[in-house]
Amino acid sequence: MHEKAYAAQCAAEDKRCAVIPHRRPGRLPLFALALGSFAIGTSEFASMGILQLFSADLHLGLSSATNAIAAYAAGVVVGAPSITLAAARMNRRPLLLGLMGLFVVGNLLSSLAMNLGMLVAARFVSGLPQGAYFGAGAVVASYVVGPGRSGKAFSLVMTGLTVATIVGSPLATFLGQTTGWRVTYVIVAGVGAAALLALLLFVPRTRDLSGGSLVKEVGALRKPAVWTVMGVAAVGVASIFAVYSFIGPYVTDAAGLDLGVVPIALAVFGIGMTAGNLHGGRIADRHPSRGLVGGFGTALVLLVLLALYGAQPWVLFVTLIGIGAAMMTAIPTIQVRLTDLAPESPTLMGAMNLASLNVANAVGAWAGGAVIGAGFGILSSAWAGFFLTLAGLLLFFSTTRVTRAAEQPLAPQPGSIG
Repeated sequence: MHEKAYAAQCAAEDKRCAVIPHRRPGRLPLFALALGSFAIGTSEFASMGILQLFSADLHLGLSSATNAIAAYAAGVVVGAPSITLAAARMNRRPLLLGLMGLFVVGNLLSSLAMNLGMLVAARFVSGLPQGAYFGAGAVVASYVVGPGRSGKAFSLVMTGLTVATIVGSPLATFLGQTTGWRVTYVIVAGVGAAALLALLLFVPRTRDLSGGSLVKEVGALRKPAVWTVMGVAAVGVASIFAVYSFIGPYVTDAAGLDLGVVPIALAVFGIGMTAGNLHGGRIADRHPSRGLVGGFGTALVLLVLLALYGAQPWVLFVTLIGIGAAMMTAIPTIQVRLTDLAPESPTLMGAMNLASLNVANAVGAWAGGAVIGAGFGILSSAWAGFFLTLAGLLLFFSTTRVTRAAEQPLAPQPGSIG
């Protein structure tokens, strides 16, 4: 029971009740949330690093093996709205525990897959919790950091995922190369189990994290402005994946560097993503659009430089870290705008943001592969990213007036309170 309600009840019953002041938890819940997102990010990005390993072991062509990666993204897109809506009334603490448990099971099943069908099914299961986890995690993080800081809260949850691109994915890929790809998924499941324990220990039991009405959650999806912002994310952020998916060929084929440089390039990109995510979280709560416009605009310039001069190693590395930072600066702003558009559905908005980013994953990788396959060269995937981000920025500008109007609170009616 909240402090004020408890005090009112005591007064009504003429009792002397000791009202314990409400205290927010410390930072350990944020650590638990970040550890969970680290496990999720490692699972998602390491799969790209061990693609050649499981394709060879299961006697698959690379094109067929990529279905396992696509299955994970499909799981995120399907699971984000369906799990969030099904669990609308659940307290966020047990919801997070259940989601991380499902994630552990999915990765253990991935390690046991004996053919493509089993692996695709296991990766789909592994992806199901991701969107709902980040949505519920954003609510818990907002509770921890306090009101008016939802951008910072979301960026803190995302930090684990971006750090996974620096440490988790390269390390898991290395272990897969030295001990077998199945070990990669076992290790990821182990990290997920550690995150499950941390969530159990550190996320507080409180009614402040209770769920809400299913009707309100569904109502958020009836708002055109919500879908517009999701469209901006799905198209504009796709350039991250048009670049990240082809970092290996950039290093070896375009820049002519040794294969051993690829993990370094991946880590450099991850460093940029982490820095941009933290910076974006700070400015998202202060400025309604600066993070997105600045992030997308800076990325456009860097994508051109990468496409034209990326064969020079120093240009390649500078643009990689810059593109990662610029694009991740925009993502907390997208989350804040979604939450402002549907404040009654913060969990669903966080989940749909992650679903949009996984659509961006598929769109960016497909577009980059398409232009490379058409014979325009390895670096042409940067041009694909440029036009996708440009389209997202133009969509944002063309609909800003509509989304801002939707964010404005209704004027109080005569005789109403407030």
